[in-house]
Amino acid sequence: MDTSQHNMSNLFMQLGLDNEPEAIKRFIGRHKLPAEVALADAPFWNQAQASFIRESLKEDADWAEIIDELNTQLR
Repeated sequence: MDTSQHNMSNLFMQLGLDNEPEAIKRFIGRHKLPAEVALADAPFWNQAQASFIRESLKEDADWAEIIDELNTQLR
């Protein structure tokens, strides 16, 4: 059972990315997605990151809400 806190910092850590607030802000500023591209299909994810996002959303996992928030911020 996943008992971690599901916030943006921990999502970035889960994805293997720098999870410091400024690094998150930079990432979001540098990576923008057009409306027609699904978040999991974004070209900046590696295969493991894309799979984690896709599966979390498909299973409506605990991470889904914060992934949706990231998706909104990347638009």
